Amino acid sequence: MKTVRKEDMPREKLARLGASDMSLVEILTILIGSGFAEHSAADLAQLLLNAIDGDLCLLARYNYYDFKKLKGIGPAKGALLVAALELGRRRQIFESSSKQVIRNSIDAYSLIKPYLADLIREEFWVFHLNRASTVVLAEKLSIGGVAGTTVDIRLLYKSALERLTSSIILAHNHPSNQMRPSRSDIELTKQVVKAGRLFGIDVVDHLIVGASSFYSFADEGKLN
Repeated sequence: MKTVRKEDMPREKLARLGASDMSLVEILTILIGSGFAEHSAADLAQLLLNAIDGDLCLLARYNYYDFKKLKGIGPAKGALLVAALELGRRRQIFESSSKQVIRNSIDAYSLIKPYLADLIREEFWVFHLNRASTVVLAEKLSIGGVAGTTVDIRLLYKSALERLTSSIILAHNHPSNQMRPSRSDIELTKQVVKAGRLFGIDVVDHLIVGASSFYSFADEGKLN
């Protein structure tokens, strides 16, 4: 049996070199913690990476039940892995929303991606901007299924009026990563823009968000 030096074991390596010098297998090994009779924690880490073909975007979409499908990962390990992924996602949200000025669709996507890119069902969000074009509130309006969600325009503008919002950005995700808007996406956008004119609230953009790309209604000239 191959002997592993203590300083080369994941926890000891982390303490000695820091997390940035560790492989994905080693990081996952630490999170998994222990194996079972047939596989070590490192074996389970490698099996998990094999299951996602090394795709961290796919791993980010894993939930508690996805992890439990892998033999050797029970409730405790599954919960720890989900919590670790959520901590990383919330750090992205904190960084992206800290007084960022939205100048264009790329700025908007950078802000919105951590909220929506890794979800496995559709959600619809509205981002409220002040006169300086910085986000003052990120608000989830609805949760749907894999294929769609619905939005109550009255509730959208009730929230915007209560907060004296100057402008808004609409956003929803397509879990399929198909970035073209549906007929209902286009119709909803027209209705929101029309209502916004009555209240003097500008719809800056509507983004459809995918794991690594986006569609901008503003860029495509579809807000008029």
